[in-house]
Amino acid sequence: MFNRFSAYQPQLLSVLRIVTGLLFVSHGTAKVLGFPAIEGLPPPGLSLAGLSGPLELILGLLFLIGLFTRPVAFLASGFCAVGYWMVHAGQGALPIVNGGETIALYCFVFLYFVAAGAGPWSVDALMKRR
Repeated sequence: MFNRFSAYQPQLLSVLRIVTGLLFVSHGTAKVLGFPAIEGLPPPGLSLAGLSGPLELILGLLFLIGLFTRPVAFLASGFCAVGYWMVHAGQGALPIVNGGETIALYCFVFLYFVAAGAGPWSVDALMKRR
């Protein structure tokens, strides 16, 4: 019954990349630009949280448009893994307890894109066609 949806797999891969990129960029814009305004942000520039904002913004934008997707996804996955272990893991064993659900999910979504690539709606796909 669900096999007919397999034909849309490449497009949905691109949609997943775009939505993930938009959401990840919003973490960076909140820290770097103060938008959306979140209590306690932007953090001090030289703090660990302050340095994460530009990374989230740059990696998120590259991922969003699908430029250098595999290496960007690899870096973003590692960034999220380090963030999880440095910030959340010490607050409890399970992500639901330590508040690390989102960053853990980002880590594995990015890891998936290291293997899967960007999908057809990406700058990577445009460059490959030329």
